[in-house]
Amino acid sequence: MHKIIAWFVTNPVAANLLMMILVAGGVLALPLIHQEEFPTLDVDAVQIRVPYLGAAPEEVESAVCVRVEEAIEGTEGIDRVTSQSSEGMCFVDVELVSGVDRTKVANDIKSKVDAIDAFPVETEQPITAEVSIIATVFEIAISGPADERTLKVIGQKMRDDLAALPGVSKVELQFARPYEISIEVSEQTLRRHGLTLATIAQAIQRSSLDIPGGSIKTEGGEILLRTKGQAYRGKEFEDIVVLTRPDGTNLTLGEIATVVDGFEESDLRARFDGHRAVSLKVSRVGEEDIVQIAERVKAYLEQARAEVPEGIAITIWQDESQDLVDRLDALSSNAFSGLLLVLVVLTLFLRFRLALWVAAGVPVALLGTVAIFPLVGLSISTVSVMGFILVLGILVDDAIVVAERVYALEQSGEAPREAAILVRRMFRCL
Repeated sequence: MHKIIAWFVTNPVAANLLMMILVAGGVLALPLIHQEEFPTLDVDAVQIRVPYLGAAPEEVESAVCVRVEEAIEGTEGIDRVTSQSSEGMCFVDVELVSGVDRTKVANDIKSKVDAIDAFPVETEQPITAEVSIIATVFEIAISGPADERTLKVIGQKMRDDLAALPGVSKVELQFARPYEISIEVSEQTLRRHGLTLATIAQAIQRSSLDIPGGSIKTEGGEILLRTKGQAYRGKEFEDIVVLTRPDGTNLTLGEIATVVDGFEESDLRARFDGHRAVSLKVSRVGEEDIVQIAERVKAYLEQARAEVPEGIAITIWQDESQDLVDRLDALSSNAFSGLLLVLVVLTLFLRFRLALWVAAGVPVALLGTVAIFPLVGLSISTVSVMGFILVLGILVDDAIVVAERVYALEQSGEAPREAAILVRRMFRCL
């Protein structure tokens, strides 16, 4: 180390060139570094979900969870299996051995789970997926004195618009109940017309269909035929013919039943500032930049507020990007105050030229560190910014101490270059 310091002191051109390389490297690397609240972590785990609607937790465990555990037992790459049964749902979490090919093991698990033929008839298709950590960027509330359908339509449009923005790939609509069309027929009506619920269900299945009819080849080309009769709205279901009488008259579903074009029955309700509300959750996936996502989403929301009906409020009630921005601001203010402290202290008690060069070392050191971020796969996150803030204080303190020692050696009669070399004695490691 002594030889390296001595060589740079006696070769100022090389030292200045190294300084310029560090500064240029840091400046060029800044646009390449993505920003995130916390570093992305890879989780070696696979989750299996099997819906068993209407079943009690004990039934779910014995009829579903146990069979899944038995099916995947012995699969190569599995470290531990834990299951959780609740009303209508079985969750099986599979922890993998560190370093294995997650995709291969997940595919092996999926093949074994899909091959299970002993599930109850009421169970739905199992869902097998690798576990991934998705960082939330925004929670956006859409609220106002409007009905549930209006809020959901606005939320769906905003969700699609946000997902179409560059760099934004995951937007979820929350606290909005799924659409559902319910058909209610009284027992007296069924008896009056000699019908059963099964008869009505069969009539709906026969009538609410889209059926391909093949194709016809003509001189102008091939024409595809298709019968379109699928019902999507309540009025379309009301027009379905349930019974044709001997005199040729038809009995429609709307004449015997109450068709409700509404939402799925559940206890899901959301209110914001005293009004009915739905929520949009914007998340960051992979290498997406949290600050760029924040800028684009906020710009879109400003435009969306002018387009929604009067009385509808669009509010950002959770902004994870702001935490990172605040820490970056703290780093900037600390760096500026550190530079100012070095300049003032060293100028007052030593020399301005010495203070200027020592102060220049602070941004050079920071930019030199930033220059290697893309090379080692690091990002600007809360963790790295906190590290910068901690190191910045040490850097400024050491810069003042070293500068004072160099000045003291010069005052004792040492040549400036020799003083810069002899200052290494302050550090035992040198």
